[in-house]
Order: sequence, then C-alpha cells, then structure tokens
Amino acid sequence: MAFKILLANTRGFCAGVERAIGVVERALEKFGAQKVYVLHEVVHNKHVVADLVARGAHLVEELSEIPQPQDKVVIFSAHGVGLKTIEQAQSLGLTIIDATCPLVKRIHHKVVRAAKDNLDVVIIGHDGHREVLGSVGQYEGPAAKVHVILTPEDVAQLKLPVGAHQAMFATQTTLSIDETAKTVAALKAKFPLIEGPKNDDTCFATQHRQAAVKLLAQNCELVLIAGSQNSSNSRRLCEVAQQYGATSYLIDDASAINDDMLRGVSAVGVSAGASVPEYIVQDILKVLQAKGATTIEPVGEVQRHITFAWPDGLE
Repeated sequence: MAFKILLANTRGFCAGVERAIGVVERALEKFGAQKVYVLHEVVHNKHVVADLVARGAHLVEELSEIPQPQDKVVIFSAHGVGLKTIEQAQSLGLTIIDATCPLVKRIHHKVVRAAKDNLDVVIIGHDGHREVLGSVGQYEGPAAKVHVILTPEDVAQLKLPVGAHQAMFATQTTLSIDETAKTVAALKAKFPLIEGPKNDDTCFATQHRQAAVKLLAQNCELVLIAGSQNSSNSRRLCEVAQQYGATSYLIDDASAINDDMLRGVSAVGVSAGASVPEYIVQDILKVLQAKGATTIEPVGEVQRHITFAWPDGLE
C-alpha cells in the first residue's frame, strides 16, 4: 500500500503542559525524589506520567496518601484543584507548588469573583473531569448555585435567577469549539443577561489544534490522533476529525497502528493532543513510513511557541 502523510503543524505540547511537566522536573531537582508528590496525573498522558514516575515523582490520588506531609512537597496538576484541597494541603503542612495552567487559573478567578458577588455559576464542561472539578471547587457558597452542563439539551433543563447580573458562565478549556458554540448560543438565548466570555474559554492551544485537524480531515480518509483516552483535548481532536468526514482513531502510540486502519487510504492525517510528547509523533511517522507512506506534508499554521512563568517556589 502507498499513501501520503499530512502532518498538522500545530500539535503536541501546549505551554501549560510544558510548564506542568517542567514544574515536576524542577521540583525533583530542587527537593529530591523522596519528597515530591503529585496529586493526580500532572497531565493526561500515560507516557509522560510514566516517565515522571520513573524519575522519582510519587503519584497520589488523595493527600492522605502522603506520609509525613510536613516534610513533603505536593504539586497540583495542570488541571487545577478546588479551594478545599488547597486548605487541606495547608493544614497538613505540605509545601505546595501549583502547576495549574494559567489559562485555567483565569477561570478560577472568575468563579471566585462570582461567589463573592453571590452569582449563580454555570460551568460548560464534562462533569467529573479534573479541570471542571477544580473550577467548581473555587466557589465558596451554596453548592446549588453551581451548575455543570455540556449540551444545548442541558440548557433547556437549566434553572437560573432571571434578574440582571445574577449569573455567569465559564467553559472548560479543552472542549470542542463547534459544539461549545451551540451550548453558549442556547445559554445566551435563554438567559440574555448572563455574564461570561464573548464565545467561550477554550484555550488558544485547543483552538489551533482543532483548526489543524479540520484541515486534515478535509484532505484525508484517515486521521490518527496521538493521545491518551483520559485526555479531554485529545478526544475532542478525534471527534472533530470524525465530524469533518474522516475516519479517526485516538492512539496512545505507534503500537496501535495496524494494516486494517490503512487499507484503501491515499492520505493519512497525523496530529497529537496537547499533552503528547513529540517523540510519540515521530514514532508514528516512522511506522507509517515503514507501512508505505511516501511523503510527509505539513498542514496548517506553524505552531506559535509561548511560555508561562514558573509558579511560586520554583522561580
């Protein structure tokens, strides 16, 4: 079989992920492996997590799992945590290093302000996702005033105060832009006075990666997205490719590629979620070339590289 590869220029690590991984690496250097604990997966990629664990980082799901906490460092993941988790870490005497993506932090600040103003808050996102849990957890007030929704159908069931300036909304940063736009439109139509962003809070990295995948899907029968199954932004890339007409698979790495996927295709698109290391992409390209790929053509805008400042404690 012979086919060409179309490779998304904008793919892989975003600034928030690079920062979060760098935070763990710097903490290991500064404090030593015996002292560094990470609450939840620092980013949603099994290869990244396995690499950091191999370097000595301890991964925990609960702060209570950390022994002798007064002598330990806890790193909060890029997805963020709620205020109660921060308070618990402080009460245990842990040294806190917050690797929350600054763009997620921006949503946290909005939720905190809304709570102070006694506004209802609507979070558009996947209920139970770590980022959504962290954003909801910023609200100091009655739990009934925070609403997590995802679809226009959810909006139809939503009940909010109808007066002026009594509610605000925010969105998860890694949602499908097209699908979120429908939910935001429904929300604003039902509650014209609700406060919130003009469109959504989807981060620029998510927007650029989805735009590139749309181009791939329009020019390829098959699109392969590198990313782990628990990665929201990677799953959205796979869904976008499918919505734009391509068969698409979300794969952890090159080992998932088989001949049945490639049978009868003339072009294969390749991209990667925001928490995927570039070496995973390169391995995928090598396997595709071994299976008959003749050329690799870049597609879409060239990736813009930005950096975020280090969190307190690691400057």
